[in-house]
Amino acid sequence: MSKETVSDPDSTPPPTRRTRKRIIKCGVAILLIGFVGLNILAYRHAKAMTHFIPAGKRTDRPEELTTARKIRTLLTGISLPRPINRSTPDDLGLSFETVSFPGAHDIELEAWFIRSRNQNGVVALFHGYGGAKDSLLPAATEFLDLGLTTLLVDFHGSGGSGGNTTSIGWHEAEDVVAAANWIRESEPGQPLYLHGISLGAVAILRATGSLGVEADGLILESPFDRMQTTVERRFDAMGVPSFPSAQLLVFWGGVQHGFNGFAHNPIEYARNIDCPAIVLLGGKDPRVTLTDGTRVTEALKAKADLVVFESAGHAQCQSNAPEEWRKTVTQFLTPH
Repeated sequence: MSKETVSDPDSTPPPTRRTRKRIIKCGVAILLIGFVGLNILAYRHAKAMTHFIPAGKRTDRPEELTTARKIRTLLTGISLPRPINRSTPDDLGLSFETVSFPGAHDIELEAWFIRSRNQNGVVALFHGYGGAKDSLLPAATEFLDLGLTTLLVDFHGSGGSGGNTTSIGWHEAEDVVAAANWIRESEPGQPLYLHGISLGAVAILRATGSLGVEADGLILESPFDRMQTTVERRFDAMGVPSFPSAQLLVFWGGVQHGFNGFAHNPIEYARNIDCPAIVLLGGKDPRVTLTDGTRVTEALKAKADLVVFESAGHAQCQSNAPEEWRKTVTQFLTPH
C-alpha cells in the first residue's frame, strides 16, 4: 500500500530566479522614481525660494505654520512676493537723494543717499532675504546720529532695483561691490563701512573676502556660516529630516543661478578678511545658531567680536534692543 505525500499548507516554494529579478527591478524602479520625484520637488522649492512672484501673500515663517500648512508648503513650495519699499527717508524727516548704478548682471540698482552734517565716513547698508532698503531706515538713523553719511541699497530683485531673483548672497556680493565703487567715486577719501543683515551680511563677506572690496569696518548681523547649514535649519524648523532634501535644494539652487551652492560658504570668505569687524547675533535665532555665528567670527583674520542679543530672534538685534545695539555699534566705530 503506497503512502500519500501530504503537503504543508504553510510552506511556500522559494522564489525562482526570474521572480527575484523582477523584485529587484521593481525595487530599483521605485527608488529611481522616488529619487527623480525628490529632485523635481527640490528644483521647484529652489525656484520658489529664489524667484520672486509679482504679488501675493508671503508664506509665514516655519515656526508660525500649522502642521497642515507645513505639509502644503513642503509639497508646493513657499510664496515669495517681490519686496517693495513701503516707506522712505522722507517719512522720518530726512533729506535724501535717490541714486542708481549697475550691479550684478548689469541690473540697475536703486539706493537712498542720506548725507550727514558731519564727515565721519560713509556706511553702506544692505537688507536681508525677502526685504528691501526701507527695512534699513532705523539703523540708518543711528548711523546718521554718529555722523556717518548713509547709502541704503536695494539688492537686485528688491524694492526699486531691477530683476526678480535672489541668490541668497552670491550675486548680491556683486551689488555690494557696485555700491562700494559708487561711494569711492562719489565720496573720495572718506572711510567706508559696510553693514548687512542676514543675506546682506553674507553678501558683504563674499564681496570683501572674495571680490576685493576694501572697507574700514564691517558690521555683520546674523550671517550664516555655510549655505547648506542655513538650508538645513529651514528643514529643522519645518520638523522634517534635512537629508537629502537640503543637499538637493542647495544643488538645484546653485544650478538655477549659475554657481556652486556648496561653495557658497561665508566662513571661507571670512578667512580672507583682515579689516575690523563685529558680528551681531540674536540669542533666540533659529536660523543662525550661536555655533554658526562663532565659527564666522573666529574665521575672520582681524580681531572680531561676537555680540549676542539674548532676547532677539533672526535679524532682530537692532529692532529688539535698539539701545544695546546703539551702544555696541558706537563702541565698535569710535576707535576707527
